[in-house]
Amino acid sequence: MGHVTDETCQWQGWREATERALYGPGGFYLRPEGPAGHFRTSVHASPLFAAAVARLLGEVAEELGTAEVDLVDVGAGRGELLTAVLAAVGPSLSVRAYAVERAARPDGLDPRVEWTDRVPRGVRGLLFANEWLDNVPADVAEADATGTARYVEVAPDGRERLGTPVTGPDADWLDRWWPLREPGARAEIGRPRDEAWAAAVASLAAGRAVAVDYAHLREARPPFGSLTGFRAGREVPPVPDGGCDVTSHVALDACAAAPDDGLPAPELVTQREALGRLGVSGGRPPLALASTDPAGYVRALASAGEAAELTARGGLGDFLWLTQRVPGSVHRPEGPGAPGPRGILAA
Repeated sequence: MGHVTDETCQWQGWREATERALYGPGGFYLRPEGPAGHFRTSVHASPLFAAAVARLLGEVAEELGTAEVDLVDVGAGRGELLTAVLAAVGPSLSVRAYAVERAARPDGLDPRVEWTDRVPRGVRGLLFANEWLDNVPADVAEADATGTARYVEVAPDGRERLGTPVTGPDADWLDRWWPLREPGARAEIGRPRDEAWAAAVASLAAGRAVAVDYAHLREARPPFGSLTGFRAGREVPPVPDGGCDVTSHVALDACAAAPDDGLPAPELVTQREALGRLGVSGGRPPLALASTDPAGYVRALASAGEAAELTARGGLGDFLWLTQRVPGSVHRPEGPGAPGPRGILAA
């Protein structure tokens, strides 16, 4: 990219710039290759992940006392998770599958999957959002030399400057969830993510909503934020020109507090613990199996390796799972559909 002068540069807040770069004309997430062409998620790491989601869906169906259940995949990529879950569920379960995504429906997708840019309302079942909230665009704030939190503005080539002071609801959010106390400290303002999650939870008539993501909690926020980029499997500087993913970790404790107070307390656990409950273990098979069933031993060893990747410390196992249960007795407000897969209302 050629040099862009300040006089001709279009400076924007990071939220607006990210929305344009990821979901505007020619945006990163609208490209044919989809997210799988640039980074590896748990969905792509192993079919064990989809099998675990299938077991979770079965648990939800049992709780609801039904053999007909909805499965909503928010931020569905190209439908990889839904395809694998539908293949993994048993014949006793009838699944209505919804892929919520801003990109066009991919060719060859299972015809049982309904493709939509809006979270459906009245869902009875499981709403699952794997690495969705980290791509809901958020503004970035930085404390100036006086300790005043200011919005960070960015140019299309990635250069930054400090803008106006953060005020209003964004300032309230920072005060509660991510105070900036030292000059140079930075934060991603997670309020749009809180709102997107609350709207997604509100779409459920009954069941569970689960968000899985890179995350941090209030007692251990990254001092300089976590904004970064990814392209073709590599971490790169976050440049909002449409050429790379622009993402940041999620303040999931703030998201957890966003839905209505009338719901049961949410749960936050690591992916390691969540998958362990669903039968995914990285333990090696017994060596004796190698002599009694060599082929079975090789299969079990491969499965253990995949499970180990999904539950690894310092890797995918450190992702957090936010679970919000919605009892059928809780009144869900009527209204328009919940926001689309990146937290922006579909047109």
